[in-house]
Amino acid sequence: MPDWIPARGIQLRKAGVQFDAVRVDGDEGRALADRLARMTGGIPGPVVEEANGRRAVYFLVPVGSTSYRSWPDGVTRLTAGPNRVSYIPVPALNGLTWPLTWRYRPTTPDHLVHALLLRGALHPEEP
Repeated sequence: MPDWIPARGIQLRKAGVQFDAVRVDGDEGRALADRLARMTGGIPGPVVEEANGRRAVYFLVPVGSTSYRSWPDGVTRLTAGPNRVSYIPVPALNGLTWPLTWRYRPTTPDHLVHALLLRGALHPEEP
């Protein structure tokens, strides 16, 4: 398993080191995660969901893969860059991690959500 997953509890990981993230809140984020899973045969890459607050869904993507692309309203990019630091919450695989859980667990250390597939899943009705 990836070494960035905490042994227990929840830890914040700095964007731009092992991965960046795309956050989509609420039911829209959950539906997007499931649509992406269908597109990838059930292995979309690591997706974290939050049970309270804005009910955020975090898609862990390769560093820099969300840059230079337009993203629709309601999508938040968590990245690093000049004068920008973002942190991404990551739960352990087991144990008490509420309010975070894995909607889709990591499968291998180098398998992250493919940003272009994610972007395409945001607009399934577009050609």
